[in-house]
Amino acid sequence: MPPASPARRILVVCLGNHCRSPLAAAILAHRGGPSVAVRSAALHAGRLAGQPAHPLMVEAGAARGYDLTGHRGVQLTDDMLRWADTVLAMDRTILDHLQARNGDRRKLRLYLPHADVPDPWGKTPADFVACAALIAHGADQHLA
Repeated sequence: MPPASPARRILVVCLGNHCRSPLAAAILAHRGGPSVAVRSAALHAGRLAGQPAHPLMVEAGAARGYDLTGHRGVQLTDDMLRWADTVLAMDRTILDHLQARNGDRRKLRLYLPHADVPDPWGKTPADFVACAALIAHGADQHLA
């Protein structure tokens, strides 16, 4: 008998799939267990496609018990959008781009309901730690 499919498929999208979405995917997958399948992707992977997560996010994730060392950045595809039951945008700009792709808007939402998760790219280690805290804080609302 084939294994049962996960109850939900969640896709997390940020700009480069290098900082925010890899950590969010790791947290959601860990907390959701076998009841969810989680992927992450970049709106614009560019030179980050195939690259590991940002070292400061790897460190911030590890401090919270999440291993990002196996992550490699991927570019968002229409197939990924079709695969997902829920698509979580890390900020309003990402959400606007996703909505403009004419995807199923019913499954598109912000990761945090009333706020952006600020992109820590190019910022201090403390900004990565703060970003990781926001992502961890917001995760459970997507698993209820």
